[in-house]
Amino acid sequence: MPLSLRAKLFLDLLLVVWGIASFLINLGANLWAVSQYVLNGRYVWAALVLTLLGLSSVALQVFSWVWLRADPPGLHVSQPPGCCLALLHLLQLGYLYRCKQGLQQGLLVWQQEVPSEFDLAYADFLSLDISMLRLFEAFLEKTPQLSLILAIVLQSGRAESYQWVVIGTSLMGISWALLDYHRALRTCLPSHHNLRLGSSVIYFLWNLLLLWPRVLAVALFSALFPRYVALHFLGLWLVLLFWLWLQGTDFMPDPCSEWLYRATVATILYFSWFNVAEGRTRGRATIHLVFLLSDSVLMVVTWVTYSAWLPSGNLLKILLPVGGASFLLGLVLRLVYYHRLHPRCHWEPAQVDGTRALHSPEWRQLPQNSRMIGLAQNFFPKAKDAAALPWEGEVNGVL
Repeated sequence: MPLSLRAKLFLDLLLVVWGIASFLINLGANLWAVSQYVLNGRYVWAALVLTLLGLSSVALQVFSWVWLRADPPGLHVSQPPGCCLALLHLLQLGYLYRCKQGLQQGLLVWQQEVPSEFDLAYADFLSLDISMLRLFEAFLEKTPQLSLILAIVLQSGRAESYQWVVIGTSLMGISWALLDYHRALRTCLPSHHNLRLGSSVIYFLWNLLLLWPRVLAVALFSALFPRYVALHFLGLWLVLLFWLWLQGTDFMPDPCSEWLYRATVATILYFSWFNVAEGRTRGRATIHLVFLLSDSVLMVVTWVTYSAWLPSGNLLKILLPVGGASFLLGLVLRLVYYHRLHPRCHWEPAQVDGTRALHSPEWRQLPQNSRMIGLAQNFFPKAKDAAALPWEGEVNGVL
């Protein structure tokens, strides 16, 4: 095996381990916070944290189960029987099973002297699903959790040690999920290379810097009007869900699960940008940015009007300018990334990722994650014609 390929596979293994560790650390921090809320008599706060954890976990299990059922028969050779797999998902262990499966396949490929094309493609297949599940978990649990923790801190006027741990692990988990998702998309298309360090840093920073002000604005509104934040979220979520329906998403294998996907993406769009439709995205991204910015400004104006309600007013006078500066810097870095660092499609008719010939009979029989390939074609529209699309008669990219 070439040294460069072995190093890349080893890095992929480390990233899988880091993703599992990040998930478990954040889960432990949330359970620590719940126990402290219960001990201090804050039962509503504890119930809200557990509700977010439960809803996120259930959604992940459903996505994982539906995808496994839709995958071609015989693809997952070492998979446990259907009843055992169903039990794992009912016990909310489906996501961790997926991570274990991806880690095992990665170790298998790394240990081989000459990895087979099928094993490499299967490792990518599993990694892509895990990246998507990680992104969903970040916006269904970590981001709302971060808003909730900040609202609690703003209401109480102080932050406990366990709350700082939750804030730190949530921020890092969200940013890592976005970066890992973008990195995963690049593996789907033949003409895109892995993220370089400079590109990775800029992508990481602009996502974090644009997300933080939105989370702060939602936390402010939640701290001031805890009874109305649910109505605010529901109103915007319905608008975003309708917008997704108009775009005609087609990610899941059946119409019922497609609505779950749209509901999840609507939650992501409440906090950040996520492209789901093919074609030029600049217009849609601009509309979404203006929409979120206007909503955030309205929530901040509400805080300015009613700031005397909160005991942490002095802290907020520091946080708000920092949030504004964060948004402007994030916007600049986003423009720099897409103008200078976002990859352009260079058609390479002989290779895919430097190893596989395009549309050769051998390549067409390798596992192809058509779910993520479709999203990659939306994210990299210039590469659509050059991308390795599933051939007629294929199921999920496998003949």
